[in-house]
Amino acid sequence: MQLYGKQWSRREIESRIGRIEQIGGIRHFKLTGGTEADVDLIQVRTGAGLTYYVSPMRGLDISLAEFGGAPISWQSPNGDVHPSYYNAEGLEWLRTAAGGLLMTCGLRQVGSPGQDAGESLGLHGRIHHTAARQVSAHGNWIGDEYEMLIRGAVEETRIFGEYLRLTREIHSRMGENKIHLKDNVENSGFEPTPHMMLYHFNFGFPLMSKATTISFPSTKVIPREKATPLEGFDKWQQPVPGYQERVYYHEALITSAENEGWTSAVIKNPEFPLPGGLSCLLEVCLSWKIKNLPRLIQWKMPGAGVHVLGIEPANCYVEGRAKERERGTLVTLQPGESLDYELQLEITIT
Repeated sequence: MQLYGKQWSRREIESRIGRIEQIGGIRHFKLTGGTEADVDLIQVRTGAGLTYYVSPMRGLDISLAEFGGAPISWQSPNGDVHPSYYNAEGLEWLRTAAGGLLMTCGLRQVGSPGQDAGESLGLHGRIHHTAARQVSAHGNWIGDEYEMLIRGAVEETRIFGEYLRLTREIHSRMGENKIHLKDNVENSGFEPTPHMMLYHFNFGFPLMSKATTISFPSTKVIPREKATPLEGFDKWQQPVPGYQERVYYHEALITSAENEGWTSAVIKNPEFPLPGGLSCLLEVCLSWKIKNLPRLIQWKMPGAGVHVLGIEPANCYVEGRAKERERGTLVTLQPGESLDYELQLEITIT
């Protein structure tokens, strides 16, 4: 294990601690009070600076994420509200969306609410508010490496309707500042089912500041609304009261020469705060396999009180299912068919 600037064996580490949780590992928490009462969270500490909280009650999405005690993610004003308050109609998703590092959108609807095939669809679908089943969270030694794995399944079902099953694995290793996410979505039903999938990663203060730069892997950028200026899509700014959100579609994604089939978006902050009044150049690299996630949506919202950058790999756009069907880009899963998704977030400092 590489930790604290040295290479250690398992026995060398174990001889210096009482429990692994002294330096990192997995712990379970339950929130109390207000609309967050009875919400379960699983904390993951890598011992190298990265800490994040996984929410079994929200499809194993990731809530707060920190590096060295300073957040890199954005939290919504709703907090980690219990999903029992969720209302699927219209824009009501906005009242109970938790923010955090990752909100999964789907599995059958992403984007604007509307009607499609006789069905009323709310904003961004149901999966972010659906509790996971068969959740396990384990930390284990494999040789001299300590591996942490959270696993579970999330199902979107309806009598006389869909049966989609998402199986999710979230993996981190002690001594590394990485989150590796693998999803499989299967149509366990017996009828073809529309499938829309978007990974809504949210980055906030103090990672996002006036000094922050953003690099996207696209060769073409298109504003969702024609009136939205293209200038400044890759820059950040101080909070602006009344700022109107901007949404951009990034096209023709460039894959990595080192990792074929993968692409990456990179956020850099040369003034990221560390304990003791120090600062560093911090880089957050979000990578994903583009085979089943060919779209990239950017949500730029440096407003006062909603100061967030969304980087969103997807298999669709964000104008709702009817529009996706009209474009001819709606993904449909046949009975028994499944798709795999793989993403990784890595933090480095200099």
